[in-house]
Amino acid sequence: MSDAHVDLGTVTAPSGTLVLGMAGWIDHWPRAGRPLSERARTAAAVGGGHLHGPENSEPSGWMYEAIAVAAAAGRPLRATARTSASPFDGEPTIAVLEVALGLPWSGPDDSPVRLGDLPVDRCGMVLGDARALDGFTGVDGRSTDGLADVTYWGKYQDTVHARFGGDRIPQNEGEDGPRGWLDLPLAEAEALAERLRTWIREGPGNGLMIAVDAHTDFHRFTRAAWNHPLLAGVIDLDGCRVLGLGWDPGDHSMRHRGERAYGQVYPVTLEARGGEAILRWTIPPYDPDL
Repeated sequence: MSDAHVDLGTVTAPSGTLVLGMAGWIDHWPRAGRPLSERARTAAAVGGGHLHGPENSEPSGWMYEAIAVAAAAGRPLRATARTSASPFDGEPTIAVLEVALGLPWSGPDDSPVRLGDLPVDRCGMVLGDARALDGFTGVDGRSTDGLADVTYWGKYQDTVHARFGGDRIPQNEGEDGPRGWLDLPLAEAEALAERLRTWIREGPGNGLMIAVDAHTDFHRFTRAAWNHPLLAGVIDLDGCRVLGLGWDPGDHSMRHRGERAYGQVYPVTLEARGGEAILRWTIPPYDPDL
């Protein structure tokens, strides 16, 4: 699928403001003083722009960033990607992300307008309605439905499966994935994970990894993307369709590690196509000489 065009699905922006931001930090925006939606609306009103936290934010104002633009409020907005091969494993990765904004092009000519740049967040990216994202529950947030998933993998996984069970959970195309249980009540999930830890600790010892993933919005993205070749998944958030984009850890480490601190940032532009406005994020293919 290298150099292919891939349909990522549609998002909706009933507030009229669309945000592309770092998924691992979306729920940190209240620390910036004003809600993300207010800051995004202000930027969109003047043609769009780059947002980040104040310089004195902890751990850093540049740890959470986003691009905000105006978008049509009453229609689905299609997101597509062009791909290039990862230097890590040769699998397709996003080289260009494009979103049709559903608005007529308003520039004096067809020249692209640069809005800023963004790093690739190791936790992935999120594309959605600014107002809906005010309520996004992130990596360490609370379960939105009181449920959680338990998974395990590693040296003693077959032994644990024989004793405790657990279904195979395919998380990527062509891979077996870990074993575990989905959609358990949170307390039950935590108790089950503790039983596994205790049995391993008192028995064979280290060699098993166990995860309890509460059903945060971030985890719902992850689940929705399990079987997508570009780790893309759409969820419903406050009545809006919101797109999450994951990144393979190996590919991120080779191409994007260090992110903004090491200059690993990529331009976001507004562009004209057929008289309509397009949001484009361009991530150049890997160049081993750079």
